Amino acid sequence: MKKRALILGAKSAIARAIALRLVADGYDLALAARQVEALSPFAADIQLRHQSQVDLIEFDGLDFAELERLPQRVERIAGPFELSVLVFGYLGSQEETENNTEEMLKVLNANFTGAAVALGHLANYFKQKASGGIIGIGSVAGDRGRQSNFFYGAAKGGLALFLQGLRNRLAPSGIHVLTVKPGFVDTPMTEGLDGLFLVAKPESVADDIVRAYNKKKDVLYTPFFWRWIMLIIRGIPERIFKKLSL
Repeated sequence: MKKRALILGAKSAIARAIALRLVADGYDLALAARQVEALSPFAADIQLRHQSQVDLIEFDGLDFAELERLPQRVERIAGPFELSVLVFGYLGSQEETENNTEEMLKVLNANFTGAAVALGHLANYFKQKASGGIIGIGSVAGDRGRQSNFFYGAAKGGLALFLQGLRNRLAPSGIHVLTVKPGFVDTPMTEGLDGLFLVAKPESVADDIVRAYNKKKDVLYTPFFWRWIMLIIRGIPERIFKKLSL
């Protein structure tokens, strides 16, 4: 039987690129997203070109009641799966988020709470099987709080810490957890944003992610130079950093 990967938040540009990269590695796919029927042409093209099975699953990362049943629901629809890739998130507008409680909750819940609950139940599923793997997509924004996106950054920073704990919990069971921290990626979510630089293509990021997972790396900055950029930013003393406009 072929390996199967579950991708949560499968409509994003990064998720689609990861899906194509996994198919090239011999995976079947379970693609989960809100209004998932929009992925029907994408799924049909994969099945035609690669002879891979692709199942579409309606999924909302903010429907907390459903997240507990997620692994069993996926297995019932698509079959057993060996890898889960969490890609969903919500950037939002910092200005709007600062002044709107609903927007605050949406940013925090989409990027941390929903992600952590989903991954917690997926971890239980893999631990029971004593096999599997998890890839969690965070962001370099989680490495240090900046005035331009600290709600989003705080949630992604929390996700990185959660993934670290999950990795520690699951390692004895042989289940690998990869934390991914992308920099700026050319996607609809970042289109039109000010101050972007060194923007990467989703396909390049997807290659980095799958390669890092196959090599059992724990943390991946992609593109690679973001590791050094964030090392410098984290090293700026707080008395200086708080005066910067970042």
